[in-house]
Amino acid sequence: MGNERLLLNALQNRLFEMFTGISDYSYRGFIATMSYEMKRIFGAEMCSFYLYDEWKGDYELYSDREEVLMERISAIDFKDENSYYMEASHLFKQKRELFSYIVPLQIEQKNYGYIMLAFKEAWAPEDQEVSEVAFQVLRFLLKMESYYKTLEEERKYELLYRVTSKFHSSMDMEEVLYEIIRTLKKIYPSFDYHLLLSQDFTGKHELPVKELTYGNDSNCPASEQAYLTGEVQMEDRLENKKSCLYAPLKGKQGVYGVLEVIAPSAMLFPEKDVEFIVLLANTAGNALENARLYQQSKKLVSDLQLVNETSHRLNSNLRLADTIIYMSEQIRKSFHADEVGFVLLNEGSYQRYQVLDGSTGFFKNEAVFPFIKQTEAMIDTQQDAVFIGDYRMKTNDEAFPFQSMMAIPMLEQDRTIGFVIVLHERPYFFPFESFKLLQSLVHHSTLAFANAMLREELEKSVITDYLTKLYSRSYLDQQVQEHMAKDEQGAFLLFDIDDFKKVNDTYGHQVGDEIIIQVASIMKGKLTGKAFAARMGGEELAIYLPDASLEHAEAIANAIREEIQASTKPGITVSCGVSYWRVEEELDPTFVIRQADKALYTAKDRGKNKVFLEDRFAKLH
Repeated sequence: MGNERLLLNALQNRLFEMFTGISDYSYRGFIATMSYEMKRIFGAEMCSFYLYDEWKGDYELYSDREEVLMERISAIDFKDENSYYMEASHLFKQKRELFSYIVPLQIEQKNYGYIMLAFKEAWAPEDQEVSEVAFQVLRFLLKMESYYKTLEEERKYELLYRVTSKFHSSMDMEEVLYEIIRTLKKIYPSFDYHLLLSQDFTGKHELPVKELTYGNDSNCPASEQAYLTGEVQMEDRLENKKSCLYAPLKGKQGVYGVLEVIAPSAMLFPEKDVEFIVLLANTAGNALENARLYQQSKKLVSDLQLVNETSHRLNSNLRLADTIIYMSEQIRKSFHADEVGFVLLNEGSYQRYQVLDGSTGFFKNEAVFPFIKQTEAMIDTQQDAVFIGDYRMKTNDEAFPFQSMMAIPMLEQDRTIGFVIVLHERPYFFPFESFKLLQSLVHHSTLAFANAMLREELEKSVITDYLTKLYSRSYLDQQVQEHMAKDEQGAFLLFDIDDFKKVNDTYGHQVGDEIIIQVASIMKGKLTGKAFAARMGGEELAIYLPDASLEHAEAIANAIREEIQASTKPGITVSCGVSYWRVEEELDPTFVIRQADKALYTAKDRGKNKVFLEDRFAKLH
């Protein structure tokens, strides 16, 4: 081949045309085209390029056809350091009848790759000519590489600009995370990605999210270091031929997770790509921080609204039962709790704990009292609220059905009057923010609880006799009137302690009071359904039986009379008058009570310790 100079000129002209006529070629497309042009110009049978790949730390084939020419790049060994090419037919897989040559692409002993040429006849140009070919080709390649890298950088940073705009227009943490992954997949489609986030991330699991662990539980020291230091970390997994980059998702106030980028078949990450990934991670970290702060502010506003609405509702003079039902529903809805219990402490009572109506089903079983007792002990020990992520592990109670627990004492003037217990079956279900919010709710609601209890105690004291705890005469009159207005029938029983003056004279008024209390207790013990008892005054006590027949009323009266005679100490007896009404008689309450009073005096006149029915149904026993 004696016309190498002409061929070189032709190659230079063609390279110039290709450079000035850039259209839709990619970098790989340009090299494939150049490979074809060199093969045509030099009359070669084959022409391919093996160029150094920074990602893989190896040489990659670029050709106008999908044909691997060489057995292995590492076999290249220049015996003559002054030669600009070497005969290398022994390195080729195919067409061993061809004469094959390797032309190194070098500048200042830096090797950028090789040109592979194959001819039907031996090729023996001057070294100077081969050097000129290599120089022209390499210069063109470097220009094209620079051009396409610039285009790629422009594309990457245009994507970064777009995604940054999306970040700043979104206050949704999940959307920010999706944009990180989408952007990276556009630029590095062959890579694998994971978002290493703390366990408080509760978004959808379509994202490639893994739980971020550190300390003794960490199986990836590089990710741990990235999270703790806020600096990018690298890790080479030589056994898997992978390189891993860990970029912290860092904002101004902290680190919110780690982006894991895994490059398969790569030895190292080029510096410019590291810069881009870190910039994307930092941009995303700031966006995550803004989104989290926004969500925290929304949560704070929501929490304040919950506290204000609850306080307003509780201050509207609800009954205690209505207050507890409302609070229980609010807590279940706001905290997604499984069970909510309201427990009052009864000082000096035989039953220490009173579970208030409105508590959920778990607390309505008497088997819950050992757990309540243990909860009180925890509150006393800590002198504060109790927050447990895994109750079974803390107490070694594997049978207990719930693992997450919050218990908040209800304090009134530095005195614990009870506590609220909130439970969930899953461990570590309640975040600490929920615990603090529940404390605030209970603190604001305790006064409403206390006021409701005090109000109902006052109401009860107005309608309740202080000595016997039976209803008062005024309440009795009111209730009889209401029942007679809506019922079909009813009975009124009036009891009087026989010879009560003698009891007072013999034993004293204190014992007399004890006798009245005993009689009242026996009467209450016989009541069922809507029946109620009242103290008429002195030693006179009454019972009203709604919708009761005359026979039933007479039976109840006799049962009470007999038990009083048998069980009071000192022993006493009672007399009883019974009156009865039916709706068709159109009687008024005063008449019914007066008839019972007449029947009572008849019973006394006829020997005491007797039950007597009113005149209309007179029947002496």
